[in-house]
Amino acid sequence: MSAGHTDPSRDSQGFVRARDFVLRNARLLDRRLFAYLFEDGPREAVLDALRAYRNADGGFGNALEPDKRCPESQPVDAEVALEILDLVDGSDDPLVDDLCDWLDRNADASGGLPFALPSVNAYPHAPWWRTDPDPPPWINPTAAIVAMLTKWGVDHTWVRRGTAFCWSRLEEEQPTGFDDLRCAIAFLEQAGDRARAESWLEKVRSYLLSSAEIERDLDAPGYVHPPLDWAPLPKGFGYGLFERSELSAGLAALRSAQGEDGGWPIKWQAVSPGVELEWRGRVTIDALLTLRAYQAAGFAPPG
Repeated sequence: MSAGHTDPSRDSQGFVRARDFVLRNARLLDRRLFAYLFEDGPREAVLDALRAYRNADGGFGNALEPDKRCPESQPVDAEVALEILDLVDGSDDPLVDDLCDWLDRNADASGGLPFALPSVNAYPHAPWWRTDPDPPPWINPTAAIVAMLTKWGVDHTWVRRGTAFCWSRLEEEQPTGFDDLRCAIAFLEQAGDRARAESWLEKVRSYLLSSAEIERDLDAPGYVHPPLDWAPLPKGFGYGLFERSELSAGLAALRSAQGEDGGWPIKWQAVSPGVELEWRGRVTIDALLTLRAYQAAGFAPPG
């Protein structure tokens, strides 16, 4: 059984337009994910599509994260695969064990994974994907991957190694920037050492509320991150950062950002027009998930 619906009596015009956009433009994986999340589509269809991005080494590649067109396995593609598995309650899939083995082989001695492996350089990619021949381990995406596996209760050598790396990196340097902070927060929300994690979450909270990381101008252009980017669901650490009025304003802005074609835009320059559509398909699903979670009128599937 897929995720539950909001009140079907709500006006569904925005949802219908978004559905049309996804069916016209999104990848097969995202079309199947949409069907699972909003139309009681089969879970196995999503898993079958996800397996197409899996490599023989147990990792994921093949532009699962669309901004780099590298077929070889990459850490961020592992993160994306885990996110999709979580959305479809797929933590029990056997591919998780193989992926953990891949993570263990590709982490350095500290247990951390780099943002990108050098194989990415040989293929078209966004500028921020270019990496050094020997890239250092990083909190992004290591912490987000550890967080998901910890959430699922996965008992694997690399989870312990990755956890040790995340604590060590946090003690060395306060994360900054949305992408690093997103991963660090995910780790801290799931970490087993709750006293230590809560102490760190308070530090992160103080930093966020005193910095310019949160974009308060809902009309600001570019790669900026307003409240709903930090609180895409009405729960957890991010949700507690904001007044309800701020989140209500954010929901209104998110609704108004839906394009004439029914999809939502991305905030960065895509590698190609095709990649932009791939990204917009997933971003549109994410927008619908947020609107549904907050019970925004106009974005419920028709009953």
